[in-house]
Amino acid sequence: MIPSELQSIIDSTGKKMDEAIIYYKKELSHVRAGKAQPALLDGIKVDYYGSQTPLNQLANVSAPESRLLTVQPFDKSALEDIEKAIMSAGLGLNPSNDGNIIRIPLPILSEERRKELVKRVKEIAEDTRISIRNARREANDEIKKKVEQESLPEDSKYEAEEAVQELTDQHTKRVDELLEKKKEEIMTV
Repeated sequence: MIPSELQSIIDSTGKKMDEAIIYYKKELSHVRAGKAQPALLDGIKVDYYGSQTPLNQLANVSAPESRLLTVQPFDKSALEDIEKAIMSAGLGLNPSNDGNIIRIPLPILSEERRKELVKRVKEIAEDTRISIRNARREANDEIKKKVEQESLPEDSKYEAEEAVQELTDQHTKRVDELLEKKKEEIMTV
């Protein structure tokens, strides 16, 4: 039985690890995998009247076809600013506008580009694993301090560290599953 003082450390560590997984999923949604997805443009900020505004607050982004994104601005005067922001986002997209709407055809991914995307996804996965391991290390340090300060039994320290390790294993496994799924998605032609 883990004392409540240590259980609270374990619970907060679980939350930190969950946040790392949520961040990873969000980052994966920004990596293009063949099909057009409006989430691809989520990270883009547009210089709108002097402030950096998220694209999804300035326009409606949709995917009417599997290889086409459309961006329909709420304010037509922002059309060129939105187009510039999309081109400078480093996504390799070439938007074109007809005065009302921006069309972004998604080029077919070459084998080389797919491999680059897989490499990028692996880097993001490793960053997430590092974040999870850091949460584990912080939790173990807190557990050691708490056991020393409150003269808790040594066994409870080992039980708590074991619980933290189980959390670490579960979250790392989840990252690996998401990575494999995304790699498969990217490499599917």
